[in-house]
Amino acid sequence: MISVVIPAYNEENAIEKTIKEIEKVMKKNKIDKNSEIIVVNDGSTDNTGKVAKKCGAIVVNNPSNMGYGFSLKRGIKVAKNETIVITDADLTYPFDQVPKMLKKKKEGFDLVVGARTGKYYRQSIFKSFLRKMMKLLVEFVSGKKIKDINSGLRIFDKSLVTQYFPRLCDTFSFTTSQTLAYLMNNHFVCYVDIPYNKRMGKSKIRLFRDTIKSLKYILESCVYYNPLKIFTLLSIILIFFSIIGFIFSHFADIHAGYILGIGGLLLSIVVFSIGLLAVILKQIMDKKNG
Repeated sequence: MISVVIPAYNEENAIEKTIKEIEKVMKKNKIDKNSEIIVVNDGSTDNTGKVAKKCGAIVVNNPSNMGYGFSLKRGIKVAKNETIVITDADLTYPFDQVPKMLKKKKEGFDLVVGARTGKYYRQSIFKSFLRKMMKLLVEFVSGKKIKDINSGLRIFDKSLVTQYFPRLCDTFSFTTSQTLAYLMNNHFVCYVDIPYNKRMGKSKIRLFRDTIKSLKYILESCVYYNPLKIFTLLSIILIFFSIIGFIFSHFADIHAGYILGIGGLLLSIVVFSIGLLAVILKQIMDKKNG
């Protein structure tokens, strides 16, 4: 028994095919009994909600557009089953990959992520570069290798994910913040390679804006879950520039570089000390919440 949650914003041309594909896969693999498809109509201005309801899905309507993460949270709260599958409404994620992902879930993994592959995932060089930078940053924060930080096809338990709702993003970065939350709290995460299909309709993602938001949530998560790591990184950067200042002053015979170098070293000590205080504060908060 699974609950499939689909956030949808102006997807009337794709939502019917998406629902039919899901129903076909569930019936073929005999997981349709007592399972459900929940479409969260996120303030669409077209007939997305009406089409989804006509196809037999449970439709949850947001009066206005609230965002990808907000819609997922709302759909998960409505779900009656413990096993949650999230996917998109634009046919990019092949639902026929879900049965093998469910097998991985049964092996004891807390989160199973469909790791995207293929030419439609790589897209432009600029987008690939940004995705690579984000991946490296998340791997640094979590200290673990990650195949796909924000894939929208994933399986997890309702009871566990709801514990992290206050720390999960209400917008596009929901999946990124969920990946970080699970990894930073030592939950078992598994990645299953899946093909990524051509999108039906226009993308709702604004690359620059959503990338900045994702970076913001990654840094917030790092400060919340492992504050010393980010403050240590800042200290190392300050020490690096201090050394550059000393070297430059030595060869250029400019005394101002020595002053800046000493100032950078002192500032690095202050930043590292703030990191230690942040760790102590987190321990106090964890003890209080526990």
